[in-house]
Parts: sequence; C-alpha cells; structure tokens
Amino acid sequence: MGDTPADFLEFAHARSDQLFRTACLLTGDRHLAEDLVQETLAKMYRSWSRIDRTQAPVAYAHTVLARTFVSHRRRRSARERPVGRLPEDAAGVLDDPELRLTLLDGLARLPPKDRVVLVLRYWEDRPVEETARMLQIGQGAVRTRSLRALAKLRHTLGDDLLADLEHS
Repeated sequence: MGDTPADFLEFAHARSDQLFRTACLLTGDRHLAEDLVQETLAKMYRSWSRIDRTQAPVAYAHTVLARTFVSHRRRRSARERPVGRLPEDAAGVLDDPELRLTLLDGLARLPPKDRVVLVLRYWEDRPVEETARMLQIGQGAVRTRSLRALAKLRHTLGDDLLADLEHS
C-alpha cells in the first residue's frame, strides 16, 4: 500500500461507512454490501488520478456503487436471494425498528433497478437529475420508475404505512 495516494486513503476512510449504509439498503445483505463497497473503492482507486476531486468525488463514488449494484444483480442467478437482516445502524433514518425492518423487507422485494431509484431518490434525498446522471438514464425514466416502484411498494406494504413514511 506504499503506492496508494494519501488523499485516496483519506477519502476511502472517510466515506466507507456512508457507502456501506447505502450498499446495505440496496442489497439487504451485509456481506454483499461489504463486497460492493470494496469493489466500488477498487474501481475508484484505479481511476483516482483521473477523478477531479474538486468535482464531488462522493457523488462519483455513489454513482460507481449504484452501477456496480445493478451490474452485480444482472450477473446473479435469478434463483439466488439474499437472506439475513441489515444491521440496526445501517438504516438510521427511521427511529422505529419494526417499521424500518418492514420497509427494508419491502425494498428487498423490489427489482434492483426500482430499489436503486427509490434508495437514491427518497432515502438519500438525491434530486431526479442527479439520480438520472448516476444511473445513466433519462430524468423521465427516473420519474416513471419512481412512481411505479412506489406503487409496488404501496401494494407490498399497504397504503397507510407508505403514506406515513412519505410524510415523516
């Protein structure tokens, strides 16, 4: 690791926890989340000299993570399903553990592209434009996928529960 730039090490150390939380939300699997973060940081390290650190490397890291997640889901067998539970600290947005687990279960039932759009748009509160850029899709596609994914989540969780989440 003697050749590793100090600013990359500092970045990786400072942002690993945030990337891990996002990866946990996307995967529903702590171990797969760790793998995705490691793969994301490895990809960033390979291109670190070309990344303009004045132009939001954190956003770039989340873009790489989201694309790595979607790519991983494409490669996986349709028969595989993650099991287990997220660590309590990985989803610190909600105070009610039962509600948090219900929401995470609902997210896990969504297709990967729907899940990544909802996590980026609503959990991480990213604008449509940024989400579209990160996923390399149009803004209209983000809006449409968001609406459809929320409808699927409503069907899974029930209208009252999701309405409470949207207003909290």
